Amino acid sequence: MKKLLLTLITCVSLSLTGQAQEKGLIEVMGSAGLNISNVSNAFDNTKSDFNFNAAVGAEYYFSDRWGIKAKIILDQKGWADGFVSDEFGTLITDFRLSYTTIPVTGVLHFGRSDNWYLHFGGYVGFLNDATALANDSDVSEAFSSTDFGFNTGIGVRIPISDQAKIFFEYDAQSGLNDVFKENDGEAARNGRSSINAGIVFSL
Repeated sequence: MKKLLLTLITCVSLSLTGQAQEKGLIEVMGSAGLNISNVSNAFDNTKSDFNFNAAVGAEYYFSDRWGIKAKIILDQKGWADGFVSDEFGTLITDFRLSYTTIPVTGVLHFGRSDNWYLHFGGYVGFLNDATALANDSDVSEAFSSTDFGFNTGIGVRIPISDQAKIFFEYDAQSGLNDVFKENDGEAARNGRSSINAGIVFSL
């Protein structure tokens, strides 16, 4: 227990004493995380499913506190306990939707040494494939080829050297368009929250 407390105190101390960013700085990053995703309409939410994401990105600072960040994410979304029909009848199934997602967000760095940050902006996602897991069937034809919406999040960076920091963040996406190509009811939109960890390098 003492070792755990010392580790936590050290991490918090480092997060408060890092070097501030400078205008014109470029950082590159890589991360991975756990996704919690579902789809929803105006009246109902589907049961959430757990998936993964992996990302690379870069941020450009146009002041000591503000930057613009772009990422490329292999983003798994979907939901649990849906249904699909085949020649054997109706099956209860989880749906796995895989996207290549590109968020572009403004970033506000804050805190004593600007190691905390908020990001907010938009994203567009391109469908790679869609699978009904119960019978491992490709159902991509039923889904829209693009997904777009709002992206927000909060995180903290912990310096580990003059040029590198590790970070932990909460990231959320709220879709604006219908995930289905044809839908006679209320539009069903993607929702995705993730807990991510990664590393940032200054160039």
